[in-house]
Amino acid sequence: MKLIITGATGFIGRNLVEYFDNRGHSIIAIYHKKQPFTGTSSKVKWVCSDLRVPGVISELLTGTDVLLQFAATTSGAKDIIEKPYIHVTDNAIINSYLLRDCFEKKVGHFIFPSCTVMLDSIENQKEEAWDENLLINESYYGVGNTKVYIEKMCKFYSKLGLKTTAIRHSNAYGPYDKFDSSKSHVLGASISKVISASSPGKIEVWGSGKARRDFIYITDLINFIEKAINNQNCNFGLYNCGMGYSITINDLVKKIINISGKDIAIYNSIDKPDIPTALSLNCSKAYNEIDWCVTTDLEEGLRSTYNWAAKSKASRN
Repeated sequence: MKLIITGATGFIGRNLVEYFDNRGHSIIAIYHKKQPFTGTSSKVKWVCSDLRVPGVISELLTGTDVLLQFAATTSGAKDIIEKPYIHVTDNAIINSYLLRDCFEKKVGHFIFPSCTVMLDSIENQKEEAWDENLLINESYYGVGNTKVYIEKMCKFYSKLGLKTTAIRHSNAYGPYDKFDSSKSHVLGASISKVISASSPGKIEVWGSGKARRDFIYITDLINFIEKAINNQNCNFGLYNCGMGYSITINDLVKKIINISGKDIAIYNSIDKPDIPTALSLNCSKAYNEIDWCVTTDLEEGLRSTYNWAAKSKASRN
């Protein structure tokens, strides 16, 4: 199978490259600013491209079975609140050009990680239950509508003949994630704070800590992608992909502290960026249509991620 993986040096992209490389597939790995990593086989070809440029990889698309589109401008809650525009323009442009080029070059399957930012606070959310006419949470207005636009473009091109999948995945985490206390998503930032904290000591949690989030470990997300490639029968698939239940941010941080074995207390900074929504995903559609289900529980995933991040930090020091 010939795969093109965009965003190949990012968190999810790197995990995808390693996974499919280990299974012997031919891979074109597209990167932009962050340099390629070592250790891949000769079947991985690295290509530096700015995907905001029209047709920049069109000559590579001929004969491609699957394009995994994981190139994006991403960051955490601070930027979503203070600079929400950075998640809009680049992502709309990149996906618009790639979808057009994939259609024209007859790529077999286009897979896009839509995320869940367009969904309002609701537990056990089903794909078909969401009304796109309802207001998107104000903090997610720009990025949420951008994701909806790209989902619609996936559906549009599927009607023309390009097989597409849009994945409404919850907060992904695992090895190679960003572990930065100010720029990462909440789980990576929390792990970073706990690793750096003294024991006994205290760490800060932004906002009230009452927001509830659904998470997905990286191996379960990759397993979903592989199931979609092998088992999706429809030309357009829109699927939820998450644990199926939510946890408060405060409780999440307490679990990470418990895994660390440190004596750490938390305090909530109410003046810091906070998006107090609650969301969990109903993933029965993916189970019924592509035979996918979660296999990694939260405790197991957190422990694996914490240990990887701690070891990675120690090796750099």
